Parts: sequence; structure tokens; C-alpha cells
Amino acid sequence: MSEPFKVAAVQAAPAFLNLDAGVDKAIKLIEEAANKGAKLIAFPETWLPGYPWYIWLDAPAMNMPYVPQYSANSIVTDSDQDKRLAEAAKNNNIQVVMGVSWNVNGTLYMGQWHYGSDGEIISRRKKLKPTHIERTVYGEGDGSDMVVYDTELGRIGALCCWEHLQPLSKYAMFSQNEQIHVASWPSFSLYEGGAYALGHEVNTSASQVYAVEGQCFVLAACAIVSDEMFELMCDTPAKQQMLKKGGGYARIFGPDGAPLGNIIPPDKEGLVIADVDLNMIAIGKAAADPCGHYSRPDVFRLMFNKKPSPPVMAFDNEDARMVSTEDAEPLRPLIVTEG
Repeated sequence: MSEPFKVAAVQAAPAFLNLDAGVDKAIKLIEEAANKGAKLIAFPETWLPGYPWYIWLDAPAMNMPYVPQYSANSIVTDSDQDKRLAEAAKNNNIQVVMGVSWNVNGTLYMGQWHYGSDGEIISRRKKLKPTHIERTVYGEGDGSDMVVYDTELGRIGALCCWEHLQPLSKYAMFSQNEQIHVASWPSFSLYEGGAYALGHEVNTSASQVYAVEGQCFVLAACAIVSDEMFELMCDTPAKQQMLKKGGGYARIFGPDGAPLGNIIPPDKEGLVIADVDLNMIAIGKAAADPCGHYSRPDVFRLMFNKKPSPPVMAFDNEDARMVSTEDAEPLRPLIVTEG
């Protein structure tokens, strides 16, 4: 039996295109969450240095002026900004899951960096598959990014945005006995009235369904489009129709899908705070565990490659195998066994 503890999900606008100011604001939110008794705080998708909404508002070629600044303000591993976030986690005795644009030798990734309460890094994951036009900005992760980690608070995992619409990705996470899940979202204010799937109803429901499907607590952090962001990116009447201010719908859900904690208006900043009692997971698991007693592995199974897939590998690496094209098996999304 474990003791209940508090967690926090951030609903706030980023310091757009200003990494240092974003880290300053993050530290204030970390301190606020800790002062309210939270042991874990979750931040929105690419909150440092902000989600690049401009990619949805114009042709890719027209967005090239943003590229140098966005790249320069995307965080680098072991940088001063990285160390400041680690120090904030340690000084406040709180775990932090930060949504970042992660610069790795010039290639950007949609990352979630998980700091332990001791300031040590628990994980640095990459979004497995950036969504739609995001692929003009970001690279892809691999199977090693789909991991749930043991911590002093429980088993914690994380996914970004529409990774929560990927059934196999969810199943891979559920299979690792995930108890607390961080769902990092940007904001829900794009193409209102024209793309229902991008709105808060569908995507908040995705976080809620994740909780009840996986019998876990879900911290759904969500950003806001600020006045400054709107004025910078929406410089024509057409763009002003495509992206709206606000759009914050941070939520926390229990393992039965029940909403927990306070609700913040979509145009306001703050923290959603809720109590987590891991003992409640047993009730959900008793009814429906999709990777346990409620599964049918004789009918359906997931093939899951957890190994890293680096673009360069040492020749003598045990995973580096020379396979002829004649002998190689074709990759198929589904393997069917008959008889």
C-alpha cells in the first residue's frame, strides 16, 4: 500500500522563442507546484521554447525566417538551461517532466525530459512520429523512447500529443505497468470550426480514455497561445482565423477516467493540482487489464522493438548485422498466422 501524494499539470503560455526566459518561467512554476505540495509536475509539448504554430499557418517555404531562431532556442543536452532545470527539480524535491524542442547536432526532436527529485535525469525521450506538418521541423524517435520508468513515486511514462491516438504505442506503454502517465499537449485553438479532430473535445477525451484503458493516472499538461504569440504569428486576416488565443485545457484523470483536481479557464494560466492514490489502480486492473487477464494473446499480439536505431553504428556492434537483400524478410505491419 502506498501513501497518496499531489501532482501538478501545467496550463501556461511559453516564453515563445526565448529559451532562457522559458527556463525562468518554468522554474517559477516548479517552485509554485512544490510549495503546493506536488511531487511531480508535467509541462506541455515543446513548451521550451514553445510549439511552432506558424507551421500550420503558411507554406513551409514561408516559415524559413523562423528556422534559425527556433533552432537556436531549442534546448541542448547538458547545457546551462538543462542544468538549471535539474537544479530546480533538486532544490524543490520534485520530479519534472519538461516538454522541449531538443536540438541534437542541428536536428530537432519533440522531447520530454524527465528529471528526478534529486536532479538526476531519469529519461530523455523523443516523440516517435511527429504529426503531419510537424515532420517539416522535427525528426523521429525510436523504440527506445517508448519506456516506462521506475521512480520513488511509481512507474511513470510519457507521450506527446497525438501519440495518444496511436493504439499500438499506447499498448506498448500499458504493457510496462504504467501507473502515472504524462500527456504533453500544445494548445487546442487551431482551425476552430474546421478541424474537429484538433479541438479540445477530442484530445481531452484521448487523455481520459488513455487513463481508463491503461488503468493509470494521466497528467495532461496543455499550453496557451498568448497575445504575444498571436501577434507575432498571425500577421494576416487569414492567419488570425486559423489560430486563436488561449486554448488551454490541462486536466488530470484517475485510473477509472474520472477527472481530478481543479479546472482552469482556457485563457488563464495556472496549475491543475490533484491527489494520486496508486492503490486505486488495483480496482481498475481487477475489472479490465488489456495487457493481462483481459487480453487474448492467442488472437492478437504486439511486436515491439525497444532497441535504439542510431543512424551510425560501430561495425563491431552486436546489433550490426550484414543481411543480404535476398535473405531479408520484408517488414510487414501485421503478421497473420493461419491454421
